[in-house]
Amino acid sequence: MTAALTSSIAPPIAEETLSRLRASREAALWLRSSVTDTRNRVLLAVARLLVEHQDSVLAANAEDLAALSGMDPTRAIPAFRDRLLLTEQRIVQMVESLARVAALGDPLGEQVSRRVLPNGLLLRQIRSPLGVILMIFESRPNVAIEAFSLAFKSGNVILLRGGSESMRTTEAIYRIIAEALFENGAPPECIWGITNTDRALMTALLAQREWIDVVVPRGGEGLIDFVVRNSTIPIIKNDRGMCHVYVHDDADATMALEIIDNSKTHRPGVCNAMETVLVHRKLSESLLPALYSRLGAKNVEWFGCPETCRILAGEPGVSAATDASWDTEYLDLKMNCRLVDTIDEAIQHIEQHGSRHSEVIVTSSEIEARRFQEEIDAAAVYWNASTRFTDGFEFGLGGELGISTQKLHVRGPIGLRELTSVRWVIDGNGQIRK
Repeated sequence: MTAALTSSIAPPIAEETLSRLRASREAALWLRSSVTDTRNRVLLAVARLLVEHQDSVLAANAEDLAALSGMDPTRAIPAFRDRLLLTEQRIVQMVESLARVAALGDPLGEQVSRRVLPNGLLLRQIRSPLGVILMIFESRPNVAIEAFSLAFKSGNVILLRGGSESMRTTEAIYRIIAEALFENGAPPECIWGITNTDRALMTALLAQREWIDVVVPRGGEGLIDFVVRNSTIPIIKNDRGMCHVYVHDDADATMALEIIDNSKTHRPGVCNAMETVLVHRKLSESLLPALYSRLGAKNVEWFGCPETCRILAGEPGVSAATDASWDTEYLDLKMNCRLVDTIDEAIQHIEQHGSRHSEVIVTSSEIEARRFQEEIDAAAVYWNASTRFTDGFEFGLGGELGISTQKLHVRGPIGLRELTSVRWVIDGNGQIRK
């Protein structure tokens, strides 16, 4: 975790907000001592109610989608709409995620280590909740379900503030969660679904380190920068996804095409989508035309190095990359392409331009694959697989609060155990230190 260096003087906060924060802290105390069965019942109730109220959730989502036309034009791009969109199938996935989290083992009280000192003291390290988590996210309303389920199961209160573009949908989801909590006698303050879009409220909350233990920003570069600049609370950083696929000179071409296509086009608007493909020069004359033909059917726009542009000369949708291209997270059907002479050059490019998220090497050599995995500094490093697997659900965690790209406490998908910390519990029989 990291904390921003900001003024120690917190901005003024409304009494109503302060009252909510106090209630959140009290709910955190209840959650710490709650039993697993109670928490699981709440999650399964949310799943049932989500099915029962599916029509109202989808109707709210349709209103959010219709309102996009009056917002920033960049939010009307297909990939942005896809992030906001809920469908019956996506609700099925949300229900399945809730069931999976309920079925996972309870991390609370888990004994990590145990030892007896020479003086007879029994020391145990056990897992405990982080406490009260503030999560600020953008666009994807299903995040509200994943975040609540993981936080609640791991004994944490969560304050959720989604983007204005998804506010109707998230509000409908918050009502469902509130009903599930009420049905099972759990404090309603276990979640605070914030529907106030005033940035001043967020600025004030980011200074409330007395009441909030951790802040998790999940969104674009602007959101991350805002939180880092304004927070006095420790941050679990979910940075942008500048993900790369490197195709080594001995790669199976068919496999490489499949992996690149899936990494880029499966869901281009999410953080684990590929933004840059690096191709060994020995394969470029044959691989690039085949890749262009495959991705052309999906209207992928290319930004290439000079040699890429030479090989694909005259093809529509191919432009010269600029210096800024290699650091641009498109979240769209756009990608960069650069040719490299060696694996060292690929590693150096990723070291300079990557965001420590997810990186791939396609090769038939285990030696080169292991070297790539050892030298690449990212939360997830793949050999012969798509970047799209960097996901808490796919990793068997039931869901995720995000993909942590930092190095303290947690890296990669944030699941149940990542929402706990380890503390010491010591048993004695009168020992004193001399």
